[in-house]
Amino acid sequence: MPRLILSRLAAAVPTLFAVIALSFFLMRLAPGGPFDAERALDPAVAANLRHIYRLDLPLPQQFWLYLVSLAQGDLGPSFHWRDFTVNELFARALPISLRIGSEALVVAVLVGGALGIVAGSGRTRARARGIAAVSILGLAVPSFVVAPLLQLVFGLALGWLPVGGWNDGSLRAQILPVVTLAPPQLAIVAGLTRGGLREALAAPHIRTLRSLGLPGWHITAHALRGALLPIVSYLGPAAAGLLTGSIVVETIFGIPGIGRYFVDGALSRDYTLVMATVIVVAAMTILFNLLADIAYGLLDPRVRHG
Repeated sequence: MPRLILSRLAAAVPTLFAVIALSFFLMRLAPGGPFDAERALDPAVAANLRHIYRLDLPLPQQFWLYLVSLAQGDLGPSFHWRDFTVNELFARALPISLRIGSEALVVAVLVGGALGIVAGSGRTRARARGIAAVSILGLAVPSFVVAPLLQLVFGLALGWLPVGGWNDGSLRAQILPVVTLAPPQLAIVAGLTRGGLREALAAPHIRTLRSLGLPGWHITAHALRGALLPIVSYLGPAAAGLLTGSIVVETIFGIPGIGRYFVDGALSRDYTLVMATVIVVAAMTILFNLLADIAYGLLDPRVRHG
């Protein structure tokens, strides 16, 4: 297991560096800049701003200075939110995005896992087909369609929940964003659980347990360990996907997470804010995949001792 962790960390360093370098140069080479507005600035003012933010330096030198600041934990100043640094913005926004994403992932795993167990262990085809239809529906309808529908029904028509805002993280403000984020992941978890459980129940040692006359719930519980392996492998990308998927949800519901700041930064060409979002998402993806590999190794001795 230590060798597995070290090998994943060793591979993560060049991967993260490649993401940073590619994002940095592509962003700088794109047309426009952070101080290009509808009303053009005075050339002297624009030149002074570019000098203050070191945008007048050659690109390799800008990249080196950015790496030095990044190594010190400094994500740089925000070009759009000029009274704040990117560190200050993310100190408030990242916990909100992680909270919404983690709650959606918990809902997806619990509900999707339960539906997959019912579909995989049930003997009636009608129940399995019904759950499969629900899973397909969860994958087919995108979040930017689900969110307005939930706002119209539960926010405007029924008046049960707020249509937007964070309200200091109140439970009522979190329900609609979490319900919007969860269905696609819920559908995938349900499908993986159903397929993994059916494969596990067809294994020879499970047939041996049936021949011993053990009750059905005991056999299903014994087969779940093997059925969980595909789900554990998927949890890493799923967690990162929920973090990036919250960009649309946070924009629609007006939640001050990193997704909303990313949209504002992209529209205003805020280099440091967009770069910070890319770096955080890439680092979270690597971290979540590492945790998934560790959990997979704990469940499967072949990986642990390989």
